[in-house]
Amino acid sequence: MAYFGPCKVRRVDGKQAFVMMVQKRWWDEFCLRVHEGKRTHSFVLRGIAPPKDASTVLFYVTKPVGEIAGYADFIERRVGDAESLWKEHGDESVLKTRERYDDFVKNSQRVSFVRFKDLHEADNTIPLNEVLISLRVRRLGRKGFYVDKEIEDKFVTLMKQKIQ
Repeated sequence: MAYFGPCKVRRVDGKQAFVMMVQKRWWDEFCLRVHEGKRTHSFVLRGIAPPKDASTVLFYVTKPVGEIAGYADFIERRVGDAESLWKEHGDESVLKTRERYDDFVKNSQRVSFVRFKDLHEADNTIPLNEVLISLRVRRLGRKGFYVDKEIEDKFVTLMKQKIQ
């Protein structure tokens, strides 16, 4: 077992899912991009941020929402110079303008662009209490965490279920 914050998960083959913490304002912006027909997105973080490798990204929208609200296929994590990464992937970001990007990254020399595609909004979101019960933990890691294939499949199946 590997230890990632308060959650213990088994490392499988480097292709497990990653639960990413995202604020509601950014989640709403990603959903808007999907409705505009955009398929590839980048989540920008200061410094070197996880995930390094994953198969799927599950999006946990932080409090006050407190639920897993969607999932997407992980492409890659790019870490590097703020200037060059903006030039390369800035159009995939919800920050939209260079000014917003500069304000967000401030004076960070290195930034991470977590790239993903085919974002799906959950038909049925998974509230925090169900996430905690499924993971058998009391709280979630603030920078996100990996989950094994079994948990990934369970969460994606729950999100696809239509509410009757």
